[in-house]
Amino acid sequence: MIKKVFLTPFQKFVKIESFSGILLMFSTIIALVWANSSFGDVYREIWQYDIGIVTETFEFKKPLILWINDGLMAVFFFLIGLEIKRELLIGELNTPKKIAFPLVGALGGMLVPVLFYLVLNQNPETTKGWGIPMATDIAFSLAILNVLGKRVPLSLKVFLTAFAIVDDIGAVLVIAIFYSGTINITLLLIALVMLAVLYFLSFKGYYSRFVMFFFGVIIWFLFLKSGIHPTVAGILLAFSVPIRQKIDTSTFLEQLENVYQDIKGASVLQKPILSTEQIQHIDDLDDWSSKFQSPLQHLEHNLHGWVAYFIIPIFALANAGVLISGAENLNTALVTNIVICLILGKGIGISGIVLLAKKIKLIEVPSDITFRHILGVSFIAGIGFTMAIFIASLAFASTPEYIDSAKIGILIGSFISAIIGYTILRMDSKKEIK
Repeated sequence: MIKKVFLTPFQKFVKIESFSGILLMFSTIIALVWANSSFGDVYREIWQYDIGIVTETFEFKKPLILWINDGLMAVFFFLIGLEIKRELLIGELNTPKKIAFPLVGALGGMLVPVLFYLVLNQNPETTKGWGIPMATDIAFSLAILNVLGKRVPLSLKVFLTAFAIVDDIGAVLVIAIFYSGTINITLLLIALVMLAVLYFLSFKGYYSRFVMFFFGVIIWFLFLKSGIHPTVAGILLAFSVPIRQKIDTSTFLEQLENVYQDIKGASVLQKPILSTEQIQHIDDLDDWSSKFQSPLQHLEHNLHGWVAYFIIPIFALANAGVLISGAENLNTALVTNIVICLILGKGIGISGIVLLAKKIKLIEVPSDITFRHILGVSFIAGIGFTMAIFIASLAFASTPEYIDSAKIGILIGSFISAIIGYTILRMDSKKEIK
């Protein structure tokens, strides 16, 4: 007899994110090799190619790289919004006790790297890059923890995921407040009114994917034109998706039995197609299934693969192609600053504040998480790849000469952080945090 192995939703999430981290690594390597090869000009021309709609009365076109960073990444942020809402309502962040441990870690992981950056920065032009070392790349980080297998407990993966989500909340707020342009109040108000309509419909129990998509495209466009970065629209749209099912399990099973009996008694054609009765009953089954599913969970499930296996690797391919040959033009002070912030800022910030909070009994650390686990995962949190590169592109949009320097700092800092964290976690330790 074959034994069936059922994975929990969190274990499936870890597996998806882990494989996404591997794809992310390969995309980064391909981008670096391609950008520095004899075909480097082709690489740059592809991402700068204008795509859009042009008519006699209307023109809306952007370089391909901006369609990725402003468009596809809005879908990425939409998924993050769904995950945040789920975690806040029914997940690892839904009670003060659950949220305390990752919240403390996330605060240390955000504030200390920013403090390091501001203290080490000597160039007023690069000051605005302070948000770069804040966030943790969950895909890369979970990929490393997955490679370690049973050397790390599941509770450590939950901790990393939870504080990475809190990090994302902080990064989104930073993007919305500090890295948006001049704001067009009129367009922003129209977008907010449309969001309010979606929230009202959700509150009343009405949800339609088609209405969501239609409103979402318009709201995204309005945010883009209003000066607020359009990825923020993705987060706000996600919070309008209801989490509750329309029917409970017992009602669904009852209706499922009715549909089963109806299909069983329906007429069967002698041809390889369904009869009219069968089609109607299948439609009933689809209708009851849609009512039984949580809209938020269903969307999150459907989008996760697209984001993990397509959007994030494409983002890396388009953004990680840094010209190594132009190293003489790099701002070494900026590179060094970001490297230090990712490695030491995260390593010291997270582990230090967690241990302090544990000492004063502000938080309770799971018994299977040791001091070495905390230290190792703190350094792994220094992998700031996706969100860090994204914030760098916003921070230095007006001074693009610093973008390559920031990207190289992110790549080096993330790589070293990964090596240190992996090495620490590979060492066996049974000493619990006192």
